[in-house]
Amino acid sequence: MASSIYAAMGGADAVRSLAQAWHRRCLADPILAHAFHAGVHPEHTDRLAAYWAEQLGGPAEYTAHLGTYAEVIAKHSGNGPHEQMDGRAVAAFTLALDDAAIPNDPDLRFQLIAWFTWATAMLNHRWSDPEDVPADLSLPQWGWEGTQGW
Repeated sequence: MASSIYAAMGGADAVRSLAQAWHRRCLADPILAHAFHAGVHPEHTDRLAAYWAEQLGGPAEYTAHLGTYAEVIAKHSGNGPHEQMDGRAVAAFTLALDDAAIPNDPDLRFQLIAWFTWATAMLNHRWSDPEDVPADLSLPQWGWEGTQGW
């Protein structure tokens, strides 16, 4: 077994391919596309890939150069419940695993889907108001045993 989920899925190229595939699926979905109606950063998928990579055991590029976990959480907080959107985001992620040719190892796929489901809930629903997000949050890591302290 690889030392990290990041390594098992194929490293930076695999994570970038997954972020691109997921984002394409989101834009093609009438419900998920709503989240992007105001536009996104021109390097959104590269930034997303760096964020995912770091959370899955890859290099700390996101927090070293692009932003903090607290900033990401605050940006996504305060939008109220949206269970249908969350479920569709997870479904799009699951399909994007094949689009991105992520290895079809059952343990790897289980961990990726469990992580994305958890991360979606944390990102969108742990704090109901962006002002409530603690400024000193560290980016949680997800490994073969899940995450600790969350």
